[in-house]
Amino acid sequence: MLALVAALGTLLPAAAQTGYPTRTITLVVPFSAGGTTDIIARMMADHMSRTLGQSLVVENVTGAGGTTGAARVAKADPDGYTLLMGNLGTQAASVGLYPRLSYDPRTDFAPIMNSASTPMLVVAKKDLPVQDFREFVAYVKANAAKLNYGSGGHGSTSHLTCLFLDTLIGASPQHVPFRGSGPALNALLGGQIDYVCDQTVAIVPTVQAKEAKALVVAVKKRLPVIPDVPTSGEQGLPEFQATGWNALFAPKNTPKAMIDTLNAAARAALKDPTTRKRFLELGAELPEEAEQTPEALGNLVRTEIDKWVPIIRKAGVTVK
Repeated sequence: MLALVAALGTLLPAAAQTGYPTRTITLVVPFSAGGTTDIIARMMADHMSRTLGQSLVVENVTGAGGTTGAARVAKADPDGYTLLMGNLGTQAASVGLYPRLSYDPRTDFAPIMNSASTPMLVVAKKDLPVQDFREFVAYVKANAAKLNYGSGGHGSTSHLTCLFLDTLIGASPQHVPFRGSGPALNALLGGQIDYVCDQTVAIVPTVQAKEAKALVVAVKKRLPVIPDVPTSGEQGLPEFQATGWNALFAPKNTPKAMIDTLNAAARAALKDPTTRKRFLELGAELPEEAEQTPEALGNLVRTEIDKWVPIIRKAGVTVK
């Protein structure tokens, strides 16, 4: 018991100095329940609540490709009690997609920590008449006018990845936005949409159950949790590389002591064997120690904006 108390004291020095937190923390997920960001947020909140000694309650605030929830957190009081589980879409792609975006991801948030990176998959409904990704690309090129794909909303990671694929193969199937990747996956399983570009965490169980047709992983190496799914390089489109990420943010001007406390609790979650095992079983990739700092997350946001905004603008896609 003494060792545990000492360990927690080492992990949370800022908490000892400030007494924070003293009440429930709201963790805003800017998408509907059941999608990747929601799953990761709930896993992190569960362990962080135990470390901090106060509940982290997940609240789903949907709309506008996740930017509604992100904007709410950007405008919240910087008191450490309203946080965001943002992602590639809300914190990077939004800059290119929304000309009237009400926040700047680079300046309106205090980064806490990147929770998990998630390789992207292209998954088709079971009866789409293709056997592999090469056939899929040819089929999309020949039938783009009658095909559609679902996403978690305009500017979501799933939308951005499919948009990237569109630009690489020179096709423009219809985009059907949902209020999160969970509803998009349900539509895929119901046959209302033809395919999705989704993060591993949300869709690996569906692939493992063979409820949909996994065609490719958009990374350089096959994933141990779904080893039969080939990589984009193996399927003749090596430039199709896409990895999503989900990270914790607070409003700008949140005191550094609070950010340090939250960062320490998030680090503790990723050190926990049970939490790590759950993440890895869902195909997530966990950040290395050096990538678990607020500074590293701030750099990631700026780098991803520089990477993805030109792709979005080249595609000519904006949301009013």
